Amino acid sequence: MTISADHPPLHPTLEQPTGDAASEAVRKFGITVEDYMLPARHQIQMVDPEGQLKADTEQGTEPGHEYPVPGDAELMAAYEQLVIGRRVNDQNSALVRQGRMAVYPSSHGQEACQVAAALCLADGDWMFPTYRDSVAVMARGVDPVQTMTIFRGDWHGGYDPAKHKVGIQCTPLTTQLLHAVGVAHAAKLRGEDTVVLAMCGDGATSEGDFHEALNFAAVFHLPVVFFVQNNKYAISVPLAHQSVAPSLAHKAVGYGMAGERVDGNDVVALLAVLDRAVKLAREGSGPLLVEAQTYRMQAHTNADDATRYREDSEVAEWLAKDPISRMRIYLTDRELLDDDGASRIAAHAEEIATQLRRGLGEDVPVDAQDLFRHVFAVPTAQLKEQAAMLADELARETSAEQAAK
Repeated sequence: MTISADHPPLHPTLEQPTGDAASEAVRKFGITVEDYMLPARHQIQMVDPEGQLKADTEQGTEPGHEYPVPGDAELMAAYEQLVIGRRVNDQNSALVRQGRMAVYPSSHGQEACQVAAALCLADGDWMFPTYRDSVAVMARGVDPVQTMTIFRGDWHGGYDPAKHKVGIQCTPLTTQLLHAVGVAHAAKLRGEDTVVLAMCGDGATSEGDFHEALNFAAVFHLPVVFFVQNNKYAISVPLAHQSVAPSLAHKAVGYGMAGERVDGNDVVALLAVLDRAVKLAREGSGPLLVEAQTYRMQAHTNADDATRYREDSEVAEWLAKDPISRMRIYLTDRELLDDDGASRIAAHAEEIATQLRRGLGEDVPVDAQDLFRHVFAVPTAQLKEQAAMLADELARETSAEQAAK
């Protein structure tokens, strides 16, 4: 069966006007369709690793790819979430070692991507995170303990996706992109003013679901921003063994959408690029792809030994690009952050860490029937039989224990 969209195809030049929304967006920037869709020749970086604002001519911008510095309030909110995110990452790693969490994929070093992803969205927008995006989920307003419930091995995701407009973090690679596109398609059919942010890593771009999601979003001209956090490794597989494209952002043009690449450790640039991407998607320019160049400072999860596939010197190189110290210097130099403000933010982060220790330190009653209760709305005969067998076995064990006392 062939499915086709109602909108006309994207013509290659502005000399062939089509009325297509992407062409209208191009006209606003005064550039060609190709220059609109292709990422800027250099990644967008506004604040360098030393915390200094770069000159406009050195930020990697080009006509149609210019980005204003976000407002002070947005930058301060981002810094606070950065500090909270780092404290949460480190606290969760400790909770894993204490046996309070089964597993935790840390985003230590990637907090700028996480924070910008949450802050660029309006209340009515949706975000679909990966398993590594807990900091983004929290920054979107989800309770910290509820966010981490999934990592203690519970049967449910911990929070209500519809309430927060945040998809449940999923372990299967890239499936969340299909969910994101489905929500965006439904929103468009309903006439809703909704933008969907679909998050993934560089490894996800090697999956078939990535192709299907981007192709569907482009063909049906959906308001989706695909946000790729390129942290250089798909578990242990380096990017060079996944793709030889000039960048992952260049993949966008193959689907007929705009792409951009940005320094993923520069929260100022991330906010600027994602803010505009969301704005363009909301205005009807169709889907966009943003690639953030970042780095996973810690192992893939607590079950991974990163020293087997990367050198300490590589990690040290990225340590010097830390997003938090970069932002702290930038805000301090601009006199937006002082010692009192930094202390208040650190204290708030510590309160959340304490909340996590208390919440995840509580023993949760286990009901074995939950294994069967939520598999189907109407249990199958086999499921009922299995549930009854387990209930009988547990009852006999309990009787034996009581008899032995």
